Amino acid sequence: MKKVAHIPFLEIDSIPVLIKDFLTQKIPDFEGKFFNFENIGKQIALKSENFPAKNRQILSDVFTVQYSDFTLTEKQQENLGLLAAKNTFTVTTGHQLNLFTGPAFFIYKILQTIKTAEVLKAKFPASNFIPIFWMASEDHDFDEINHFKTTKNYYEIGGKSGGAVGRIKIEDTFFISQFEEEFKDSVFGTELILLLKKAYKKGNTLSEATRIIVQEIFSEYGLLALDGDNADLKSLMKPVFKEELVKQDLNKNSAQIVAFLSEKYGKVQVNPRDINLFYLSETRDRIAFENGKFEMVDQNRSFSEEEILNELENHPERFSPNALMRPVYQETVLPNLAYIGGNAEIMYWLELKDYFAEISLPFPVLIPRNSMLMLEEKTLAKIEKFGLTTADFFKNFAVVTKNILLSGNEILPFLEQQEEVLKNHFNDLKKRAALTEKTFGNLVEAEETRQLKSFGRMKKRLLRAEKIKQSEKMERLENLFSTIHPGNTWQERVYNFSVFYADFGREWLKLSYDEMDVEKSELIIFTI
Repeated sequence: MKKVAHIPFLEIDSIPVLIKDFLTQKIPDFEGKFFNFENIGKQIALKSENFPAKNRQILSDVFTVQYSDFTLTEKQQENLGLLAAKNTFTVTTGHQLNLFTGPAFFIYKILQTIKTAEVLKAKFPASNFIPIFWMASEDHDFDEINHFKTTKNYYEIGGKSGGAVGRIKIEDTFFISQFEEEFKDSVFGTELILLLKKAYKKGNTLSEATRIIVQEIFSEYGLLALDGDNADLKSLMKPVFKEELVKQDLNKNSAQIVAFLSEKYGKVQVNPRDINLFYLSETRDRIAFENGKFEMVDQNRSFSEEEILNELENHPERFSPNALMRPVYQETVLPNLAYIGGNAEIMYWLELKDYFAEISLPFPVLIPRNSMLMLEEKTLAKIEKFGLTTADFFKNFAVVTKNILLSGNEILPFLEQQEEVLKNHFNDLKKRAALTEKTFGNLVEAEETRQLKSFGRMKKRLLRAEKIKQSEKMERLENLFSTIHPGNTWQERVYNFSVFYADFGREWLKLSYDEMDVEKSELIIFTI
């Protein structure tokens, strides 16, 4: 494996404008939440003053219980011991409990979290920094997470949906034999197969399976995984959950920034609800206040205000945050400085800054995660044969292909020359028309528009003709685009990490880790 290129997110057309504006600090009042060492220094001071010792102790106890069945590495033991210290902070990422991690970016975002903690330790040696993986164990959309894809196969697991996915017990293991057939002859295939069998043993929950995988891959780095589906951690949220139920605080206090983001960027990533909580039992049901009662949507169950507050007081574990409340939960229970997430995650975190201020909770530094692309050398050779770079495949590809197909075409420059002559003629004519009656001037302008449209149609027809004439070249270009963007999206969002690990093992992890520059937001491209 070797590095090919780094492409800054600011140079990639498909990166959302909101993310680019955040990275260039163009969004008012968010300058202090962009990642740089000055902002991290301020965040350290802020979190030092605002993270209670009680929360540290509860967090430490929860980690101890959740890792009781695991042998911790020396680095993990050290990190767990450091949690009690006031000068210890976390850097966090999170993800759903996708089958066998799902798309490869699951791995990349954790690696970046680990490296960020390492870089911060070198920059701020008086403090300690622990990388944390937050397991989204309370999500209830099983269909979103019950599969993964390789270059050859699609793997899926069965299970009952509707409840917290982390609690689902594994019964369907047929996909393991399919996986074994695909990877048995790969260099590191046996390692992957054994990991899959260990994690997805019948009777394990999806939370247990995910923790096993994360532990096997990342324990040497000191990473700690936290399952938020926990009564002790939820007990710390009782005051916030109470205000959310009674006063609907999040929706009210995020309204101004949601309106600003909607107006400037067209929409927000997640619209706040009146109540941003679920009720967690065998199923996970949204809580809505209707007709003077707290209704469990889709269930024939309701609570009065007194009943639901008693339920919260005695059983906080039965209340589950939605996508917007989950960051609040995370930042309450962790001494966290920075959150590393995908573009969509960062965009909904941005909605919450005013609400964090309202409840006196420090809002973290936000870091859009880096992306990776693994290209075979033969693919890179084909790209270069066209006189292109990999970066061209992250631009407007219709423009790229048009330039290739019309390169050297004799008709196009002639058309453009004649179009320019036409514009000049009409400019002269419009000047003279201005000397006579207005309706004649209108006629001239209408005729100019009509004739220029004809030139536009001719250029479109010319491109279509060249596509037909050069159909073989066009097909090769489209095949290259599909190789780089399988399923018409980024590779890291489609293929599972096993595709790359099978051939390179931990060398792939190390190179990905080494090449990340945590001070930059970029796409890193490798040949394999």
